[in-house]
Amino acid sequence: MSYQLAIDVTPGYLHARVTGENSREAVLGYLADLRQACLAHDRTNVLVEENLRGPSLDMVTIFRVIAGDAAQNAVVGLRIAYVDTNPEHAADRMQFAETVAVNRGIQVRVFASVAEAVAWL
Repeated sequence: MSYQLAIDVTPGYLHARVTGENSREAVLGYLADLRQACLAHDRTNVLVEENLRGPSLDMVTIFRVIAGDAAQNAVVGLRIAYVDTNPEHAADRMQFAETVAVNRGIQVRVFASVAEAVAWL
């Protein structure tokens, strides 16, 4: 497995911390695991604190991940607050990912800090 996922169940949301290698497979893997956790714990709010090693995914891969598999497997009513803690990753890529998701009806917001993300949830 190219990623590690730790999930804390809080009263209002799931707090997911993901580490490992930054790849399409890792992102799809942890998103699938998050979907299962949301269903198992009856939660629709998720805080993702991601720290995947390596450069940002390219724009085409980001689009395909979100527009393809992630959109098809989204939990109805899911809200994701997303914090990428890897300073190597380009902020414009995160904003692009947010835009692609929102345009497909997925409620996602990218935040610079966990505190901001929790306030939104």
